[in-house]
Amino acid sequence: MELQEIKRSENNPDKDSYFVKDESVMMSALDVSTALSASKRVVLMAKGNLIPNAVAVANIVTENLLKGNSKIDNIKLDSDISEEDGQMISNIEIVVVKN
Repeated sequence: MELQEIKRSENNPDKDSYFVKDESVMMSALDVSTALSASKRVVLMAKGNLIPNAVAVANIVTENLLKGNSKIDNIKLDSDISEEDGQMISNIEIVVVKN
């Protein structure tokens, strides 16, 4: 498997990006399904402890809310080293597309 460098989209997020926050997973899933109705593609982005929430949101959207009408197109994982304390922080980008 070949490693690829991920373009840092946090500094310049596009209109299809959705940053997963520390809130109800179902509320986030509803927000994403609404965004998918407006555009055919949404990129879920999360850092650190919010990565499981992003995965849950993607699964709720593709398996429950828009079952058969959406799919996970791509998943990117990355880690950053914090300059403050040297700890690694993982990042995830999940691309959900509407059929």
